[in-house]
Amino acid sequence: MEAQMLELARAAGAAVVTLMATDAWERTRDGVVALWRRASPSRADGVEGELEATRDDLLAARENGDDLTEQELREEWVGRLRRLLREQPEVAEELRRILTELAPESQDNGARTVQMRAEASGSGRVYQAGRDQHITER
Repeated sequence: MEAQMLELARAAGAAVVTLMATDAWERTRDGVVALWRRASPSRADGVEGELEATRDDLLAARENGDDLTEQELREEWVGRLRRLLREQPEVAEELRRILTELAPESQDNGARTVQMRAEASGSGRVYQAGRDQHITER
């Protein structure tokens, strides 16, 4: 059972940090904080602050191309979630449900195909991405 909990913590920690830089950030934060409110109410507000601080660090790391910091942030959340699961194993099913709702693709290891088509004419521009896209024009 310990191996399953560790794998769940790894998947959840990686998903939480990855989702911090997406449109699903607020739902991710709310889901994780709600989980802590049920499992350990006295720590929920602190966890919310830690999530916010982690997101700030993640966005700064991505802006600077700092992959090592991003990996460290993932590992921090893996550790937090592993400890929560060790102390409160009954929250495992709820954590799985939250992951499925927030990042259903993380539960499916199958390849995804994205097809896009766009046309531009004259001075028009087209920007397409299969995931996050950051554009800076000057």
